[in-house]
Amino acid sequence: MDELDEITLTGLTVFGYHGVFDFERRQGQEFTIDLMLQLSLVAAAATDDVADTVHYGELADTVAAIVAGEPVNLIETLANRIADAALEDARVQNVAVTVHKPSAPIEQSFADVSVTVRRRRP
Repeated sequence: MDELDEITLTGLTVFGYHGVFDFERRQGQEFTIDLMLQLSLVAAAATDDVADTVHYGELADTVAAIVAGEPVNLIETLANRIADAALEDARVQNVAVTVHKPSAPIEQSFADVSVTVRRRRP
């Protein structure tokens, strides 16, 4: 098998209504998503055809729809939904998804809070 290559999408910022508190679900906030997909890019490099790779524009649209969609309590759940969506493409062997919640309701001063999940094709 070929070595696995990577496609990385970082800093995708989408407004969503996720959180355990009612005000988070009412007011919403921005979430920032980073994804790293591992797959073989040998075919795409050989054919120079976007059909032979993961179209990162379409992936960004899918992820944005998930983040802007049905609210969840935990960013852990949100990250898992995004990972599941990325793995729907059979070429993707591994995925790492980080969901950042820079406006989390934390009383202490902080720069960011995030959760990263890693999933692999069985």
